[in-house]
Amino acid sequence: MEAIDDFDRKILNIIQIDCQVKAEAIGDQVGLSASAVQRRLKRMRDTGIITAEIALIDRKVAGNPMTFIAGMEIERENYDALSRFRAWLAKHEHIQQVYYVTGAVDLIAIITARDVGHYDEIAATLMAENPQIKRMHTNVVLRDIKIGMFVPIEEHEAP
Repeated sequence: MEAIDDFDRKILNIIQIDCQVKAEAIGDQVGLSASAVQRRLKRMRDTGIITAEIALIDRKVAGNPMTFIAGMEIERENYDALSRFRAWLAKHEHIQQVYYVTGAVDLIAIITARDVGHYDEIAATLMAENPQIKRMHTNVVLRDIKIGMFVPIEEHEAP
């Protein structure tokens, strides 16, 4: 992965909050020309530093107001099945995030659904189509306290 400098860090902090900010406005904030900002953004997209630019929408408006956090246990001898599971996950958009973790479970998934019945259908499909998942533990989110995808990028202090 390519190294980033303080200008890149400042640009990344700005576009993480609003990826539609114009290059001119970013340039004004960081002290670069609009064309320099555009070149840096292109480089960061091309090299994979910026992995996506998306719109975050209200789940309620989308018809999937409920969030479930599911802890999953994998059969111990079946860790190589994670690559198959990753491919399966790519086809199931209600399963928004999955993390391989330490602790009482092996995977943590963030899943959205219309209601509990819909979640039950998603969970049943997941278990039926992925036999390496031996158990699921589910928590229902009662209220969102904080939702974010912002990655803090610290600026380096000058020597």
